[in-house]
Amino acid sequence: MSSAHPPSSTDASPAAAPGGANSAHTAVRTHHRILLTGAAGGLGRVLRQRLGGNCAVLRVSDRAELGAAQAGEEIVLADLGDATAVHAMVEGVDAIVHLGGISVESPWAAVLQGNIVGAYNLYEAARKHGVKRVVFASSNHVTGFYRQSETIDAAAPARPDGLYGLSKAFGEDLSRLYFDRYGIETACVRIGSSFPEPKDRRMLATWLSYEDLHRVVVACLSTPVLGHTIVFATSNNSVSWWDNRLARHVGFVPQDSSDVFREAVYARTAAPDLNDPTAIYQGGAFVRQGPFE
Repeated sequence: MSSAHPPSSTDASPAAAPGGANSAHTAVRTHHRILLTGAAGGLGRVLRQRLGGNCAVLRVSDRAELGAAQAGEEIVLADLGDATAVHAMVEGVDAIVHLGGISVESPWAAVLQGNIVGAYNLYEAARKHGVKRVVFASSNHVTGFYRQSETIDAAAPARPDGLYGLSKAFGEDLSRLYFDRYGIETACVRIGSSFPEPKDRRMLATWLSYEDLHRVVVACLSTPVLGHTIVFATSNNSVSWWDNRLARHVGFVPQDSSDVFREAVYARTAAPDLNDPTAIYQGGAFVRQGPFE
């Protein structure tokens, strides 16, 4: 599975075990067997630590080694570009949390296989095996070319900031097709920047704590009627570019906030150059990456 790549704004290293506010909600068992793809990636490792409490069996998958199975786990190694392997990976699961794929701006060939062919293979396998709920890890980079001075909701047209964002926009459209035609419910979770704490001033708006990451996934798995929904996944930050009013039915209530880090972030970072595209557009540094050939 194409997920063992350097951390980005949608990939990070794991944190400590879950707990704290809203723990009763995140402990709810939502399904018998959940498949977590991309389980060797940064956020895959974070959710692997936590999702075991939300199912009887957690099936973890990646193309990279995953170590020994923990209690209540199944391990299935698979590459998303291999339709036969993906079909076997999905067999017998009740819901899918799909983090697998390329998580950074990359050359087209890698993005095509990991995020476009891979997404198609996953949804085809879900269709054939009767899986009716998917939590799809989309990205804020689907809308990266909106300005930081704008606030958008899920009805705003996609404006991807690169090939990675484009591939996630494709995944969102693909999941829409599979909902409309086959009834597979999907939450397209547009992850902001999930790290232990914000790294820069941009992340004061986009930061998503690991606990709030778990909360949004569990909310998408457990809401009675999901439909096809786009959810902006950030913590309860005072500064925000994204309005979740069209996803109220999901019930995601973030408990953490970047506000507690604001003073420290300002102290260690310089004021942005307001003529720099990375400070103008919501996608930040992604708007300047590439081309690669």
